Amino acid sequence: MARRIRCAIYTRKSSEEGLDQDFNSLDAQHEACGAYVTSQKAEGWVLIPIRYDDGGLSGGTLQRPALQRLLADIEAGLVDQIVVYKIDRLTRSLSDFAKIVDRLDAAGASFVSVTQSFNTATSMGRLTLNMLLSFAQFEREVTAERIRDKIAASKKKGLWMGGTVPFGYQPDGRSLKIDETEAPIIRRIHDLYHDLGSVRATAERAEKLGYRTRFRSFATGTSTGGTPFSRGHIYQILSNPLYAGRIRHRDKIYDGQHPAIIDPAAWDEMQERLASAAARTRGRSNAAERSPLVGKLFDETGDRLTPSHSRKNGKRLRYYISRRLVTDRREKHADAWRLPARDLEAGIARVLGDHLRKPTVVTDLVRDITASEVPDLQAKLRQVANDCDPEGSADAWAPLLRRADLAQGSILLRLDRKVLAERLGIAPDRIESSARRVPASFQMQRRGVEARIILGSAVPRVDPVLAKNILTAQRWYAAIKDGASFGDLAAREKTTSSRIQQMIGLAFLAPDILDQVAAGNQPVSFTSELFKRRQLPPEWNKQEQIVREL
Repeated sequence: MARRIRCAIYTRKSSEEGLDQDFNSLDAQHEACGAYVTSQKAEGWVLIPIRYDDGGLSGGTLQRPALQRLLADIEAGLVDQIVVYKIDRLTRSLSDFAKIVDRLDAAGASFVSVTQSFNTATSMGRLTLNMLLSFAQFEREVTAERIRDKIAASKKKGLWMGGTVPFGYQPDGRSLKIDETEAPIIRRIHDLYHDLGSVRATAERAEKLGYRTRFRSFATGTSTGGTPFSRGHIYQILSNPLYAGRIRHRDKIYDGQHPAIIDPAAWDEMQERLASAAARTRGRSNAAERSPLVGKLFDETGDRLTPSHSRKNGKRLRYYISRRLVTDRREKHADAWRLPARDLEAGIARVLGDHLRKPTVVTDLVRDITASEVPDLQAKLRQVANDCDPEGSADAWAPLLRRADLAQGSILLRLDRKVLAERLGIAPDRIESSARRVPASFQMQRRGVEARIILGSAVPRVDPVLAKNILTAQRWYAAIKDGASFGDLAAREKTTSSRIQQMIGLAFLAPDILDQVAAGNQPVSFTSELFKRRQLPPEWNKQEQIVREL
């Protein structure tokens, strides 16, 4: 008697077009797959009644609700075989397919394509499958290129290509029309900045005047907007060429077919003022600098870091320090943090920008994203990433950060859900909680009183002094093995016997520690100076334990 094989049909359609019909593409796929399962009844195939349908979702991502339910049911032992109409319904990505196969193999399950017959148990079958998936991936990438080219060509003609309608306008086909109730607020915000010359002051005055963002409600029952304009939103309004009757596409700006709210000449003058203000911000004296991360930084003990400063040669140097250094000065608090502010701020801005530029972030970040939304949200996310300029104003990127948690060797950045949703023009509950966490490596290297922060994917720097001293110690040890005395060696090397005795222990470091030093991955506190003050034991395992605890 044939073994009973429980079959689940998976269907997918990239666009939402036609899904509201009584009999749509998903139904057609399901019917064809159902007929195929029925034809294999003699082989023990049985169709389970649950449907797994993903409508309006791209095959370029695995973040599809029905697919995730199906994989979970397979791992729970409820399904033995996936049946699809074509392989590209399951995925269009070779790497994603490999992940699916791994999960199927682990659960002892398999899959079948109704229209493409091959046996993956043979080398020829696996080659055929890889060829099919390669063409499917190629087709998806070509389609994406065509969509991007179409958007670029349309914007070059000045057409509005959809997405969240900016404050001050309403949609009008492939163009925009002025919203006469909101346009005066846009003009007033420009006037305020013209008079005040500060984004922060403009935002504060706009809030006092009672200006609020557009209130939007969604079919899910959620809503967004109706809140005071943030500094980031004010900056976007001031720098958005849409209000001057133009269309931006990446780094190019074209004349639009929609009416302008702000006179183009006045808008051009405004951009010069914004650029000038940014240049002053970068070049002004430290005494005028703010600390944009105040209230957002925490160390591994949960202690908040607070702004501090010192003066050196008439210059004001800013820091973020653990609060216990201020509230309990009687103790030394060797585990407390004292971080150079400008390096830390620039590093966090760079990490945020690099993270948001990753091509897969938009699908990881936005819940229930549809294929039609991807191009617009990707464009907005690129703009948000461009705002994270380490050399630019912190007003543009600091609101994105809700909290940063420091620990030895790492930092965890948490994005602000509401601010990010506002920048993308979507409901806050569509932002995935797990995707708001941005981990990064974090190191602080010291050279005397100078400190240097290495944050994110920066290449580790080998300590040249430590590396040189290790090589010197190994040369000294070889000379002593050959019969040289400490006095003779000191005279020959133009140093002292005591220094040779202090440093020669570096010749006996454990291999793992030497590998770390060669790669620049040793603890930042493990330096030649530390070694002089604290000689390591000869046992390698004890050396490694001490270095791990630094």
